[in-house]
Amino acid sequence: RTRIMAARVRRVFALGRLIGVGGDARAFAAPWRRLLSADGQAAQQLQIILRTRKPPRVRGERSETESIREAQRRQEQGAHMTEKIDVVKSTSPPRNFDEMLDVAIHLNVDPKRTDERVRGMVTLPHGIGKSVAVAVFTKNEEQAAAAREAGADLVGLDDLVQQVKDGTIAFERALATPDAMPVLSQVARVLGPKGLMPSSKRGTVLVDVADAVREAKAGQVEYSMERNAVVHAPFGKRSFDTVKLRENLDVLITAVLRGRADQYRRKPPKSIYISSTMGPSVKLDPTLW
Repeated sequence: RTRIMAARVRRVFALGRLIGVGGDARAFAAPWRRLLSADGQAAQQLQIILRTRKPPRVRGERSETESIREAQRRQEQGAHMTEKIDVVKSTSPPRNFDEMLDVAIHLNVDPKRTDERVRGMVTLPHGIGKSVAVAVFTKNEEQAAAAREAGADLVGLDDLVQQVKDGTIAFERALATPDAMPVLSQVARVLGPKGLMPSSKRGTVLVDVADAVREAKAGQVEYSMERNAVVHAPFGKRSFDTVKLRENLDVLITAVLRGRADQYRRKPPKSIYISSTMGPSVKLDPTLW
């Protein structure tokens, strides 16, 4: 009889979770408590279940132990990145120019599957120390004026398209409004292979381009997975302070790994390397991510 009543109580708790009672399951089981008051052994079993049962966890909520582990892991990542950035700086001899530091992340995804390709843009907290020339293709005069005010280097449509046809590409980032796409499609075969053709999937075709121009000028980095499942991207100049380089690298790696498909989110990448423009590469421990 005791085992039967205990099984019924467990079913009551399960039903309580289904209907959304949650942590108030004791109130939900109150009628059963009164029912079992006549049987001392069954009532004692019910009291044990009520005392030992943990309240249901909210989906997505981390326990205290998981939060501590996450904080420790983040601390280990920061110390590890600082150490490796210092190694890159010390192993590369001084040059007559300020070298760029890059990261190469070999993702554990299948590059042949289109749904597993990784690409996107991320704004680094300290920029990359490089001024990016931004071109805005638009017919709208208001958007053109807003783009110039935001800091766009080139603004126009027909004249910019003609320059591209003539072989002059004086920009490194291209943005466009939807009304400019029919005209811009004339040079798609020129801009496409260079990665400069605006596309709605990449977030470079916008109704309001002013904010996108500001982000691009502030140090926004665009990354795209190559055929061998490797993502290359810069994260700052060698003259940057190590703390700034570490913060930029942390934001960049986090953004790339979050861009993977859901089945790879909790898995570390195959490898992570950082290097300067003309210096040797240094391997990071991918298991920390």
